[in-house]
Amino acid sequence: MSHITADTSGVFVIACTPFDENGAIDAASIDSMVDFYYERGTDGLTILGMMGEAPKLTQAESIEVTRRTLARSAGKPVVVGVSAPGLAAIGELTKAVMDIGAAGVMVAPPSSLRTDDQIVTYYRNVVETIGTDVPVVLQDFPLATGVQISSKTLGVIFEAHPSIVMLKHEDWPGLQKVADLRAAEAKGRRRVSILCGNAGVFLPEEMQRGADGAMTGFAYPEMMVGVCKLSNEGRHEEAHDLFDAYLPLMRYEQQPGLGLAVRKYVLAKRGAIASATQRRPGAALNAAAVAEVERLIARQEKKLGALN
Repeated sequence: MSHITADTSGVFVIACTPFDENGAIDAASIDSMVDFYYERGTDGLTILGMMGEAPKLTQAESIEVTRRTLARSAGKPVVVGVSAPGLAAIGELTKAVMDIGAAGVMVAPPSSLRTDDQIVTYYRNVVETIGTDVPVVLQDFPLATGVQISSKTLGVIFEAHPSIVMLKHEDWPGLQKVADLRAAEAKGRRRVSILCGNAGVFLPEEMQRGADGAMTGFAYPEMMVGVCKLSNEGRHEEAHDLFDAYLPLMRYEQQPGLGLAVRKYVLAKRGAIASATQRRPGAALNAAAVAEVERLIARQEKKLGALN
């Protein structure tokens, strides 16, 4: 399995973690989910992220989910989220997943960080803990972590640690951050790959600002694949037209506390996983919400039909 690099591009779907109705890991659904993503053109996967319910898994379960995903991915790159409150847990899980073939690990900053110096020190400690040979994705998601990392501070971290090869960009608003990072690279700073999250809601604009692709879990990965392809070909109006067909459902999924329930419902409806169950605690869609999602899907299919 090849490692991610500063030149990695494309769509890396943030995968959910499938559970059965009793909350146990559903190994068969891991297989079907992996197949579903790759059949729709994705370049790689990222597992055990925030929307992968990673904090609800034991260390042993995290390793087993990684092992199963890697086995089904047949050599395609799989990034593993290893974020944890303590460095010891990060180091232990990183060693385990890299030993079985992960392409790299993703680390978000803990919410306790407040100053630029604290953020810089934290990522120095992460790299020292896991080793400079492990490719790292720095997850910049202040809406979830509460940690604000400026473009300047990111630059300091990237220059100090060549093993941090990718930024998962999820600042909001954050388009200028993408532009600032690319401008700094044009002046001589080393390149990093930038893949974007936030369920893809800013993907066309992010691609035009210089992003390399998407790293998020919207249940229609073919949209992200299509938008990235069209954007890379300079066909921006067509990219926006495709994006617009999916936007109402993406907007609906952005509801705090309900987004994963929407995503898992759609993935189950599409046959990627057997059940939309979340491990407790987790929200579920009531009948009214299900009806709304179904209506949005129907409207989406109508718009796609008009495009084709």
